[in-house]
Amino acid sequence: MGRPVPTASAEPLDPYIPGHGNRGYTVERYELDLEYKVPSNRLSGTAVVHAVATQSAPTVTLDLGPALSPSKVGVSGSRRAKFTHRGGKLVVTPQTPLTAGTSFTVTVTYAGNPTPIAGRWGEVGWEELTDGVIVASQPNGASSWFPCDDHPSSKAAYRISITADSPYHVISNGTLLHTRVKSSRTTWTYHQPEPMATYLATVQIGLYEKRRLCNTPVPVDAIAPPRLRTLIDHDFGRQQQMMSAFVERFGPYPYPSYGVVITDDDLEIPVEAQTLSVFGANHCDGRRGYERLVAHELAHQWFGNSLTLGRWQDIWLHEGFACYAEWLWSEASGSSSAHQLATRTRARLAALPQDLVLGDPGPADMFDDRVYKRGALTLHALRRTVGDEPFFTLLREWTAAHRHSVVATADFVELAERHGVDPGFFGPWLEETALPRLP
Repeated sequence: MGRPVPTASAEPLDPYIPGHGNRGYTVERYELDLEYKVPSNRLSGTAVVHAVATQSAPTVTLDLGPALSPSKVGVSGSRRAKFTHRGGKLVVTPQTPLTAGTSFTVTVTYAGNPTPIAGRWGEVGWEELTDGVIVASQPNGASSWFPCDDHPSSKAAYRISITADSPYHVISNGTLLHTRVKSSRTTWTYHQPEPMATYLATVQIGLYEKRRLCNTPVPVDAIAPPRLRTLIDHDFGRQQQMMSAFVERFGPYPYPSYGVVITDDDLEIPVEAQTLSVFGANHCDGRRGYERLVAHELAHQWFGNSLTLGRWQDIWLHEGFACYAEWLWSEASGSSSAHQLATRTRARLAALPQDLVLGDPGPADMFDDRVYKRGALTLHALRRTVGDEPFFTLLREWTAAHRHSVVATADFVELAERHGVDPGFFGPWLEETALPRLP
């Protein structure tokens, strides 16, 4: 899942997250063998990065947060390589310069007390809970816990192995291969073979129990504190119907299983991760008061996780689609129709400043609620224009054609035009600040 190498190397790889992401190679797989001590927030271990050089270069650069310290680095069998670690960048100098097309590995042994990465969106990445850990890395917090090429266009397979004190349940992406108990500690090993962006890689640690919510159309599990069991059974009790509704509208679910983690702490917003969504205890109110967010996070498994933007300016491809999924679930579950919700939403947006360009909102506004809602309105306008059957056929072809790959707005526009959508449809919605009327 490579990316084009820009010609002007002095320019940031992505102006929305300057300083994150690297040139010169494509990562194929990460292998993480980590140990974590909850009371002291101490993380240590080894990361092996399997990559292919896309250009000849004397050095390899990885993103690694300043709170973590590498003690030893090797490249492709060489036990030691020279390295520097400054400003969140680990610069490695192999004994022999890499040549384009060469496969190589970088092995990093490191340790530290992980802390989130601070930025204009607050702190993202590895964060301590009252008794455990949450990892929420969007958009650039993956380097808070492992050395990586921290950009969403760099998707790779993962094996993540984490050892923690045995009372704790450890969750990560993909399929749990096995657990191994030694003395008072347990090692949990997960495999994520489908390509995954770094910001979607996660670790969740807590005093949790795991329970199956449903088996079809795919297995869905809840991992949560036992005290929340009754609330979860109600508030997440329609996962099977929701999954079935989305499979019908979006196409096959992209992974073998799905899990919802509910922390013992309250969270301001849910957290998106590949094969997982993470909610706070406050999202269990016994009234399904947050079910729209349950739908939103599930939809990200298609839009954001399987189909991942190649640059952050296209974030509407994630959030607009997930927001529209909230309306689709409302419609499918017998509540307000998507058109009723779209009409109300457009009225609210029309009263707000008209200074946002959906197709390039700028880093300061990339998580603005107007991006989410205007993105959903764009899709509803498209649906109203072409009709239900052509619209959902288009969505299913979109998810099938780009399954587990990197996408751009131009890809979606091109596909829609191949389905007969007027080339002039998208301009007012994506490129202009004024809010168009719904068809």
